[in-house]
Amino acid sequence: MHLGVNVPNFGPGTDPGVLREWARTVEGLGYDLLMMSDHLVITPDVAERYPEPFYEPFTTLAWLAGATSRLRFGTTVLILPYRDPLLTARTATTLHRLTEGRLVLGAGIGWARQEFEALGIPFADRGRRTDQALATLRRTWQAEGTDIPLWIGGNSAAGLRRTLAYGDAWHPLRPTLPWLRATLPEQPLPGLAPRIALRLTTTPVTDPDRTAGVGTLGQVLTDLRELRGLGADSVVLDPYHGDPAATLTPATAWRDLTAVATHWKAAP
Repeated sequence: MHLGVNVPNFGPGTDPGVLREWARTVEGLGYDLLMMSDHLVITPDVAERYPEPFYEPFTTLAWLAGATSRLRFGTTVLILPYRDPLLTARTATTLHRLTEGRLVLGAGIGWARQEFEALGIPFADRGRRTDQALATLRRTWQAEGTDIPLWIGGNSAAGLRRTLAYGDAWHPLRPTLPWLRATLPEQPLPGLAPRIALRLTTTPVTDPDRTAGVGTLGQVLTDLRELRGLGADSVVLDPYHGDPAATLTPATAWRDLTAVATHWKAAP
């Protein structure tokens, strides 16, 4: 099972030097994948969670690819209704080829109503636009002979439906393990690649609604083993918990990532 990291490409502590150090740290620790979020207009509803500066993911990932040699790169998740699907297909294909096949495209429908309004896109139409975009991506890449892994984000039944119709993996965000076990469909998925939290605690978290990835190092390692048992091909660890000020102290996240990487390599 591959492990990845969702890296903050936003916030007061994020600048080119910090982003470069994130990439070097993630690659140096042996993680397989580095992923980033996507927003185009930092409206108030977006800024509350993901404030400026916000680095556009395709541009930033292309730049970081030149500073690394092994890491795969991806989006968690690219908001498909925001862009013309043919432009998305071309941009992704270009990045995939320039990085010699290192791109993973995580895609979703979006949630920020004010951002949709700023872009002039009907919020209520985002599901239909996403379906059309996914179909266009698949059709375009098939015609080109391009093979980019397509992870479908979303914790809803619609997300599962889109995964079965278009995706290479279902990419649920921050699930609990009981919810994930209960939600996995009876029919086989093409793949499972959840994004979970990463927050290490000194004492066990006993809340029955504990999010996967939150707890002691032992609890997190157990979560990873359980996800592997559920069929996860990849798991993305997300050390950002909604506080923009945390981007000023990335060393805390790097410490937790170091602990997980070190013990996961040694685990049976």
